[in-house]
Amino acid sequence: MPPGILTNAVSLSAETPELSPADTGFMLIATAMVMVMTPALAFFYGGMVRVKSVLNMLMMSFISLGLVTVLWVLYGFSLAFGTDHGSVIGFSGDYVGLSGIGLTELWDGYTIPVYVFAAFQLMFAILTPALISGALADRVKFTAWALFVVLWATIVYFPVAHWVWGAGGWLFELGVIDFAGGTAVHINAGAAALGVIFVVGKRIGFKKDPMRPHSLPLVMLGAGLLWFGWFGFNAGSWLGNGDGVGAVAFLNTQVATGAAMLGWLAYEKLRHGSFTTLGAASGAVAGLVAITPACGSVSPLGAIAIGVIAGVLCAMAVGLKYKFGYDDSLDVVGVHLVGGVVGSLLIGFFATGGVQSKAQGLFYGGGLAQLGKQSVGVVSVLLYSLVVSFVLAKVIDLVMGFRVSEDEELAGVDQAAHAETAYDYGGTGGGSALARTAAAAPASASGGDASASGADGDTAGGTDGGSASASASQTGSSAQAQGGTPGKAKKVDA
Repeated sequence: MPPGILTNAVSLSAETPELSPADTGFMLIATAMVMVMTPALAFFYGGMVRVKSVLNMLMMSFISLGLVTVLWVLYGFSLAFGTDHGSVIGFSGDYVGLSGIGLTELWDGYTIPVYVFAAFQLMFAILTPALISGALADRVKFTAWALFVVLWATIVYFPVAHWVWGAGGWLFELGVIDFAGGTAVHINAGAAALGVIFVVGKRIGFKKDPMRPHSLPLVMLGAGLLWFGWFGFNAGSWLGNGDGVGAVAFLNTQVATGAAMLGWLAYEKLRHGSFTTLGAASGAVAGLVAITPACGSVSPLGAIAIGVIAGVLCAMAVGLKYKFGYDDSLDVVGVHLVGGVVGSLLIGFFATGGVQSKAQGLFYGGGLAQLGKQSVGVVSVLLYSLVVSFVLAKVIDLVMGFRVSEDEELAGVDQAAHAETAYDYGGTGGGSALARTAAAAPASASGGDASASGADGDTAGGTDGGSASASASQTGSSAQAQGGTPGKAKKVDA
């Protein structure tokens, strides 16, 4: 990732870099792929919520495309990648409004224009707050969420991106390896989600009513598109193709994701008796998260190990919300925070020293030095994001209220915030929409709290919406889905 990660073939050359049409074209394609990840995330999350919240879930991701884009142009790029100030923030007047950048001006040490680098990094900035939204499904005001995105991007994401990737950033200078966003994106978003959860509280009916995914096909579609886009996310983060590092990152992304899916499925089969589609999708995302920081520093065998470890640990982690009583609707904490921590720390064990840098992990003769650096990065980003996100959410809650009213939550956030519904049951062939909705509800696994399980064996009942076959499979494993619900279902929400 910028600005070079630790070494780069171009920067090692004695020649002055020249604009490369091939690298520029590759990076434009990678940028478009990362952009697709935000709508993909919207589908992934949207399939896991109940029918009455689908549109709101989609919009919580889509609004980031508009808000963060404007912020990035006005000042975000400058704060994240401008001239370093005190190792904690950047600022360059030429980057404010992106107004002082030459048409063919190159990003320092690379063969791509500054405009291309800025566009690529913009897509990361858009995706990261969208990740947080999954933890807050069904219960927050859309206006409050939009304000939170603006404040969080400004006060949390832009500075942390500078710490990790900006020239002079204190974690970058320390030697913390984060190829494409394990700390800056996933730990950052997962910790923020936990901080906001502490403010907004639990959904009505949490651990009582079934809240299973309303559309597993949408979940699988979203997961597939995320997987596709992630190749641009990871391989593109080397900012060029001159030395083969991007190719290793590309392959490791595929390898770890497949291994994590298998690890998750094996865990849920042993723990709950079923291989579920939701488990497969969630395991894949866990693998993508975990390999993100490590894809440029490990071998394919190391990627398999990271994937399997992340798949199992994230599957176990999604049940923690039932033990500790926090309502992480779609398991952002269990998958993104835990997966980001796992991937970032395992660099300290599996870094070969032969890909993006010479830094070696414990298993390759490097001792504990790199693990120590990775631990500093993990803890600092986690704590900063958790605390600041909690404070921001608390201030918004005090000023305008972060949560919708009880009546609006029960009726559905889609109607309250957007005056729309996702599906028009009344237009499918006669009869009233109300009658059709009522008739369809018992058959559809209403709602999205699919993910209970993880490590707890006592979460039975409405958990793993990923399996449509037997009740045994609904004791849940899934992840990233809306927390499973122990006990019998008392009612079914449309």
